[in-house]
Amino acid sequence: MLNNQELAYWCIVRNRKLYLVNHTLPLMMPEQLEMDCEQARSIGEYRGKPVYWLEATENAQEQDFYSQRDLLSIDGELFNLAGKATQLSHMLHTQAFCPSCGGQCELAEHEFAMRCRNCQSSHYPRVSPCVIVAVRRQDKILLAQHPRHKTGLYTVIAGFVEAGETLEQCVAREVEEETGIQISNIRYFGSQPWAFPSNLMMGFLADYESGELNPDYEELTDAVWAGCDELPLLAPEGTIARTLIEYTLTLMADS
Repeated sequence: MLNNQELAYWCIVRNRKLYLVNHTLPLMMPEQLEMDCEQARSIGEYRGKPVYWLEATENAQEQDFYSQRDLLSIDGELFNLAGKATQLSHMLHTQAFCPSCGGQCELAEHEFAMRCRNCQSSHYPRVSPCVIVAVRRQDKILLAQHPRHKTGLYTVIAGFVEAGETLEQCVAREVEEETGIQISNIRYFGSQPWAFPSNLMMGFLADYESGELNPDYEELTDAVWAGCDELPLLAPEGTIARTLIEYTLTLMADS
């Protein structure tokens, strides 16, 4: 049962946006929120404090809700818990009907799943596996610009895993499809839950093997080989893309 005197972090979600106070998640007692907190669900703990997910009521003010990208500067553990809340909210609103029988689903009481009222089957959050890779060519890193990046920032190559494909095959395919080059020495680096709306980004490092840059302009605006002293605007800190870039730059500087 919710304790109204308990200090907690609150991930309050509306339309995949989060309620923020002073540009961060509120750390408050339930009674301070001035919201109905009875439907709140515990989703974890951060630094000894519970973290709750709560769906915002219809009368919540739209201007108080922000994209999770506004939280990229906070600690990664708390950022991921905020992503868990937005992903569960996405499940709640997009998996309202049972794919087995078409019946109405509701949030299960004792697990993070949608439970069909008709056939009693459980349906869990859908997670889309994606790869993201930093490719190195001696003292250069492969950077790409996407049409969706209106600020002109550059990042590394990424894409969704296809059915029947290993992660390594996906890495090689995405790089070749988007830039025309072949890569080798593909190795795993790390991962990041990315709730936009429900991706799991799996990061890799790779080395250039052959081919000339020939960007697919349906997917990219530009692709370049960049050295440490000629870097364009990069993906923001807090993203696995930026972590991959900085790690590769360190390798280049040390070699």
